[in-house]
Amino acid sequence: MSTVPAEAEAEILAELRRLRARVPQLTGALAASADGFVLAQDSAAAEAETVAALTAAALGVARRLSDCTGQGGFRELLVRGEHGYVATYAAGRTAVLTLLAEPRVNVGRLHLEARRSSQRIAELIDHTLGLRGPRAPSA
Repeated sequence: MSTVPAEAEAEILAELRRLRARVPQLTGALAASADGFVLAQDSAAAEAETVAALTAAALGVARRLSDCTGQGGFRELLVRGEHGYVATYAAGRTAVLTLLAEPRVNVGRLHLEARRSSQRIAELIDHTLGLRGPRAPSA
């Protein structure tokens, strides 16, 4: 999957905006395909394609690490840097939600709200692609 129809993109973008309204310390939100293509973004950052590609690379490593250590399927990845957080959440089988947050974000609230949004994004994508049947759990 590399793109979604404009209607689905608009719905995904609306979900990203609702998420940023619920967690004001977010500085960016990006939904991407698992292979690194931007589906929708709500961020002032111009490097969305780079972040999507890096997310795909990190996703590959995180999936392998989770599997190799017997922890089950990938759900989420949290990176804490000097200036804030980068958090990535599975959004079904084919997409991920990546968030940028200020260092003062409440990480528990971030996880709670992001997990809800990643589930909603997974549902939107699966509906758009007509996917049915058991799905890998979202974060």
